[in-house]
Amino acid sequence: MVRIRLRRIGAKKQPSYRVVAADKESPRDGRFLEVLGFYNPRTEPSTIEFTEDRVYHWLSVGAQPSDSVSSLFRQVGLMDRFERFKAGEAVEKLLEEAAAAMEARNVDPRTRRDDLIAQAAKAKPAEPKAEPQVEETEAETEAETETEEA
Repeated sequence: MVRIRLRRIGAKKQPSYRVVAADKESPRDGRFLEVLGFYNPRTEPSTIEFTEDRVYHWLSVGAQPSDSVSSLFRQVGLMDRFERFKAGEAVEKLLEEAAAAMEARNVDPRTRRDDLIAQAAKAKPAEPKAEPQVEETEAETEAETETEEA
């Protein structure tokens, strides 16, 4: 049986992972059939990349994702797209949607904040603050005119 699981790479105390299709009996960092993606939990936000067409292939031939990989698939929305793939939706459309989602997910948060501020500034130009106008009553205007005459 084929499992889609994480394979640890990286230096000591600096883990990153490859998502691989491997035989169930092979060791964690041992023999594998194909590399399907990459996961780095040390970045902020964590980096998750998949070659979705190959993941669709392995899932369609019966490969079972591990619990941690299933969690990653749900996090990026891959399982929803796979259900649509099984229902007959075009792979190209799903891959375009996945690329757009990955682009939005892997943006530096500081850049995203700056972009949002710039968009807000373009959408609504800053209006100068108007001083509050106080309405004068008739009695006050009459009193002012009398003091001016005197």
